[in-house]
Amino acid sequence: MNFRMVDNSDKILAAFESQKERGLMAIGQAAVGHAKEDTPVDTGRLRNSEDYAVEGNDVYIGTNVEYAPYIEFGHGNYSGVHFLKNAASNHGAEYKKIMEASLK
Repeated sequence: MNFRMVDNSDKILAAFESQKERGLMAIGQAAVGHAKEDTPVDTGRLRNSEDYAVEGNDVYIGTNVEYAPYIEFGHGNYSGVHFLKNAASNHGAEYKKIMEASLK
């Protein structure tokens, strides 16, 4: 009886990384959607600028609009909306389900 061992660990690792990347991108899209729901709208510029980036195992959401920090954190008598913070921190269970589904 002859046995032959085949090492497919590279293929498995590549498939895992691909699925993980897909999950992180889906989380980014969902987080941006939540941020957009909570973003105050005057002209729509801030809401339309919100985007995400995946770097390694991290997902970042944000905007490059110069007045975004004033809307997020407040200024003067305005207390801030925290649209980015809330999008990142208030939906953990949803983001976990997204990642679990992407790794199946």
